[in-house]
Amino acid sequence: MKSWKNPILLLSGIGVSYLGNWIYLIALNVSILNLTGSAAAVAGLYMIRPLATLITNTWSGSVIDRVNKRRLMMSIDVVRGILIFLIPFIGSLWSIYAVLLLINIVGAFFGPSSSVYITKLVPLEQRKRFNSIMSLTSSGAFLLGPAISGILIMSVGTDLCIVINAITFFVCAFFIYLLPDVDEDLGKAERAPVSLKTLLSDWKAVREFTKGAMFFITVYILFQGGVLIGYALDSQEVTFIKQHLELTDKEYGFITSLTGAGALGGAAVAAAVSKKLPLRFFVGGGLFLSTIGYLLFYASVDFITATSAFVFLGFVMSFANAGYATFFQNNVPVAIMGRFGSMAEMVQGIVQIVLTLLLGLMADWFSLQMVCIGFCLLGIVLAGALCLTIFTPSKAQYFEEKEEIMTGNL
Repeated sequence: MKSWKNPILLLSGIGVSYLGNWIYLIALNVSILNLTGSAAAVAGLYMIRPLATLITNTWSGSVIDRVNKRRLMMSIDVVRGILIFLIPFIGSLWSIYAVLLLINIVGAFFGPSSSVYITKLVPLEQRKRFNSIMSLTSSGAFLLGPAISGILIMSVGTDLCIVINAITFFVCAFFIYLLPDVDEDLGKAERAPVSLKTLLSDWKAVREFTKGAMFFITVYILFQGGVLIGYALDSQEVTFIKQHLELTDKEYGFITSLTGAGALGGAAVAAAVSKKLPLRFFVGGGLFLSTIGYLLFYASVDFITATSAFVFLGFVMSFANAGYATFFQNNVPVAIMGRFGSMAEMVQGIVQIVLTLLLGLMADWFSLQMVCIGFCLLGIVLAGALCLTIFTPSKAQYFEEKEEIMTGNL
């Protein structure tokens, strides 16, 4: 249990932040709608994060790999907390957009930084279970956050919800402060300022890694392809529920809550079986069943079938997310993990925007259900190709060797 002291501290800090984010997200949507009365203004919120990604991710990885990750993560949380605290005092939509852009630019450093920090902090043999518990924490926040936000909005308004999220970032920073420093070995070259020459050298290093890790890149592309199709399908979820299934807002909220419960249950099971179920089943099986879940949802005909599909989807996605995070940490060298993660997120952001726009346009031209089912089938093809890739005898052996190393058998 002593070996889990630091991972538990990290999980606690990030878990508090996750919960605050969900409270804040719901409150911010309501606040913007109350301020402007415009659905388009609310939709604009969802373009800010991809824009921040495009601004930062060509160079943020070079910074991340050269600075102290623990201090960087604490600084990010403190800055985000201060900026979010200012939002209730701003009365202009464009000023709020500007602050949100700054929050997301700063936040773009946190994900890749935390991936590197987790890889250094958590021993190899504990990573799969840690990532399963991380998924459990995220699912719990997804289930509780909107409910807490709804109660707070009804009783005290949106401003307090936003302030609570600011406080959660300070709490997360405190938990990270209690953790050990994993970057004491940073050399002078790594601490040097990032120049254009440095960036070009870093991009070359990432390119050389991708050339020499073709199996990892194949798995990465197939997995992320399936996930990004899922993200595009998520954008039509409300439209499908309200226009095609003709369900009410209350029924939609109930479906969302049960999805969170499914994700919580899936994450709990994933954590429980993390030492028994091979990693390739988490990665390949989790993604394949997730794409099946999307197909079942968009083929649903009523409230019961839609709810059942989403509960199933939430359950199996927990396995896919934990498996992918572990696979990433085990295969990307920690020295370039920040650079690779940042550049990969930038490419994913572009693909996500393209797929979302394409799905939206096609849904206007043809039947929404037919188009979504077509995208689901494409996701199933990618997930099937992933399973064929990682379950072939030679590649299955690759995963088994990794498992043996992780469990200390080699």
